Amino acid sequence: MNTENRNFPARPPPSSSSPFASAPPPGVPPQSGGFASQPTRPFTPSGPPMAPPGGVMRPGQPPLVSQIPGSRPPPPPQPSSNSFPSPAYGPPGGGSFQRFPTPPSGPPPPTQTLAGHLSPPMSFRPQQPMAPVTMGPPPQSMTSGIPGGFASPPGPGFQQSMPPANPSYSGVGGGGPQPSYPGYPSNQVLQGPPKPFQSPSQGPPSAVSSYPPQTGGFGQHPGQQNLHPSYAPPTSNVQGLVEDFNSLSLSNIPGSLEPGLDHTSFPRPLDGDVEPSSFAEAYPMNCHSRYLRLTTSAIPNSQSLASRWHLPLGAVVCPLAEAPEGEEVPLIDFGSSGIIRCRRCRTYVNPYVAFTDSGRKWRCNICSMLNDVPGEYFSHLDATGRRMDMDQRPELTKGSVEIIAPTEYMVRPPMPPIYFFLIDVSFSATKSGMLEVATQTIKSCLDNLPGYPRTQIGFITYDSTLHFYNMKSSLSQPQMMVVSDLDDIFVPLPDDLLVNLSESRNVVEAFLDSLPLMFQDNANVESAFGPALKAAFMVMNQLGGKLLIFQNSLPSLGVGRLKLRGDDPRIYGTDKEYTLRVAEDTFYKQMAADCTKFQIGINVYAFSDKYTDIASLGTLAKYTGGQVYYYPGFQSSIHGDKLRHELARDLTRETAWESVMRIRCGKGIRFSSYHGNFMLRSTDLLALPAVDCDKAYAMQLTLEETLLTTPTVYFQVALLYTASCGERRIRVHTAVAPVVTDLGEMYRQADTGSIVSVYTRLAIEKTLSSKLDDARNVIQQKIVKALREYRNLHAVQHRLGSRLIYPESLKLLPLYGLGICKSTPLQGGPADASLDERCAAGFTMMALPVKKLLKLLYPSLFRVDEWLLKLSADIDDLKDVRRRLPLAAESLDSRGLYIYDDGFRLVLWFGRMLSPDIAKNLLGADFAAELSRVTLQEQQNGMSKKLMRLIKKVRENDPSYHPMCFLVRQGEQPREGFLLLRHLIEDQMGGSTSYVDWILQLHRQIQQNA
Repeated sequence: MNTENRNFPARPPPSSSSPFASAPPPGVPPQSGGFASQPTRPFTPSGPPMAPPGGVMRPGQPPLVSQIPGSRPPPPPQPSSNSFPSPAYGPPGGGSFQRFPTPPSGPPPPTQTLAGHLSPPMSFRPQQPMAPVTMGPPPQSMTSGIPGGFASPPGPGFQQSMPPANPSYSGVGGGGPQPSYPGYPSNQVLQGPPKPFQSPSQGPPSAVSSYPPQTGGFGQHPGQQNLHPSYAPPTSNVQGLVEDFNSLSLSNIPGSLEPGLDHTSFPRPLDGDVEPSSFAEAYPMNCHSRYLRLTTSAIPNSQSLASRWHLPLGAVVCPLAEAPEGEEVPLIDFGSSGIIRCRRCRTYVNPYVAFTDSGRKWRCNICSMLNDVPGEYFSHLDATGRRMDMDQRPELTKGSVEIIAPTEYMVRPPMPPIYFFLIDVSFSATKSGMLEVATQTIKSCLDNLPGYPRTQIGFITYDSTLHFYNMKSSLSQPQMMVVSDLDDIFVPLPDDLLVNLSESRNVVEAFLDSLPLMFQDNANVESAFGPALKAAFMVMNQLGGKLLIFQNSLPSLGVGRLKLRGDDPRIYGTDKEYTLRVAEDTFYKQMAADCTKFQIGINVYAFSDKYTDIASLGTLAKYTGGQVYYYPGFQSSIHGDKLRHELARDLTRETAWESVMRIRCGKGIRFSSYHGNFMLRSTDLLALPAVDCDKAYAMQLTLEETLLTTPTVYFQVALLYTASCGERRIRVHTAVAPVVTDLGEMYRQADTGSIVSVYTRLAIEKTLSSKLDDARNVIQQKIVKALREYRNLHAVQHRLGSRLIYPESLKLLPLYGLGICKSTPLQGGPADASLDERCAAGFTMMALPVKKLLKLLYPSLFRVDEWLLKLSADIDDLKDVRRRLPLAAESLDSRGLYIYDDGFRLVLWFGRMLSPDIAKNLLGADFAAELSRVTLQEQQNGMSKKLMRLIKKVRENDPSYHPMCFLVRQGEQPREGFLLLRHLIEDQMGGSTSYVDWILQLHRQIQQNA
């Protein structure tokens, strides 16, 4: 195997000039002279293998051809550019390789030390005798500095693919003292424990320390002591070169995570959810990722390859997500030609169909069927086969379109927007102020309800009896009718309970004004919720609509009554524990199925400070495409703003009525399971009585055929719905993904956000059939299997030793996995969260879009006191203050003021030593009081106005929920622990695992059977 290298100086003789000793082949003991007999290199060989003398491989030595799975072939060699053959496509056993061009003149010519690599000139000094070192990863002194092992920056012609080291992070095996943190070992050289990059089996530390500091030219670069683990030196220089020629993503970023390593250098999503951009750039006509996100943008070509991909293969769909700023989903009316669809698979025309036969036919991109083009839709093709009217046809250039559906897409005339309110008026509802806040909010939103003038509205209230209200437009005051027979429900005046809002506006407003007064002295504590639900169904089942339930206590009368559960501690930890988290009475699931059939979507607002069995009530929202809003211990003075904003958002956001959704995909694959809040009407048809921009759905893919023969796979999401304006429409999102034969490429194109969304839904579903421990273990094992498979991809070519390696695309997966295990539905045991709190959080998280979910799993923490003291009041400086900090107690300085934001709550943490002037400016006269009794209000000073403006901005960034603001001072227990400390997921709290321990657990399990 003779490698052609005419433009380089002759290689030094391999037997003596290499400054490092290599490990012997397996089974051969090291020689005692300090050096083994073989020539050695401190990294795994890169590029073309070095030819032994005579061009013959030594017997018993495996060929040193390094392969990086999934590496892309390089561009063709150019006379003036560096070219390097990808080892995965190189000659299998011999033959010529491409060569490097002559470097530009200037400094002395570099010598070639590693196969195919340049390094600065070396001076070969006599080596000091050294103790024998057994096989293992290279010691610290050899791997510090510039990535790739260079002692100085790479020469001309090399594009440095690694960003410069961040001096704010302590490094991976860097020299010099490391900062020490309480409870974590320091990185300084100690006697005894192994160092980073050295496994315990490598012999005594003295053997490693005997290396000279700059042996053979591989030294520490000044000022580059500390490197982030995701920018650690590659284990093989071949990676550095491949990365130079593949700018899409880093294929393999190893990091050494030994116990002695500084945990502050672990990867964290301090920039939020960063969506993969390379995929969107490669396929610009795909729909935006906010509508459809695949778990990996590289689809496996075979079932055997898919079985090695231990992560979920699927997608997260948010069909009505708000369009990116400055963009709109185009509205298309096909008119007399009718909607253009494939005759066989019913795919809608999209940017990836191909027109043939001079424009008279088009080929479906999903099933390859050749379809006729209607005469009204015909257009000539240009020389490239492109339609002449392409630019006037958004459906042929945009991945997302909205199509106006003709009458054949309607089973009945489009329904009007209907809002029906089922309101608990028992003692607790009136005492807490819920009834007053709810009625005021509904009244304030009447002008903004979508669908004017077609919108309809109705009300039923209940305690131990049911109260119906006739709001006919001819009345001056509403008429109240009471039904006390709960066993045989009937609806009085069925035609006058649901009225047109524009016609009966005065009656409706009069009713909303009088309702709180009617029940202000109500002492009835019973709740006939089940009969009231049946009555509401009887009123609504002619048209459908949205049913909003305001429930304040445990249903106690009539059908659907529930009993107190979960007060027996002995059931926790047993196989029956999960029964507490599922609906006790089948009545609720049956009612949900009936409501879905008649296009009724249900949103549940639950307010009680006692147990109300959210597991059962939430079933109504789960199977009707709705959501659960939970306000434990509701008091209007504290929670009123939150209810006002969230109810107003629910009433006024654009809603898709009587919807069905189907996802089509290319031949050979299909979606096999769906996860979220919906009812599955057939194997692939999701029934969604009401959909909005805050709902997302996860699904998993299965390969039906042993081998996929197409180079790409297409996906098309179609949502058929009635718009509030009365039009029947079809929202269509189309995307394409390449089919690959390489597992490494699947890892490179992975989307952590989408994977975490699928995992979260799977874990929450697991809690409904297993113990919490089992659900947490499933998440951990899935991550372990995925990272172990990735390790096995590279273990053949690279010395991995005791390092944990992971692809750049999945660097945050372990942290988000820890976040799932510490989230409210899965965390700890019975003492860590109430049953209702767990179930409400589970129903909420099942419907969250990707960005919202990731923020909940790893919330924002940022410091604001220094920003408040600045004189600048410019709105643009808000970005500076919102720099996120690691979620650990050591991020909190007792002299500071911090904001914790998970999208559902804001916690202002006042350090014990915070300047009293700041506290006084923000809190006024209450600055020294116990903060549980203080409400944050705007004071008449610039600092307070600045903080309130910041909080307003945080809330406006995501209006789907209204985060309540809590104040807590350092040391205020138990409030501090409950509101903040237990949500710092990187710390060990109450038996939970810290981030460091979690990484070490994963690493130990990955190394087993690796």
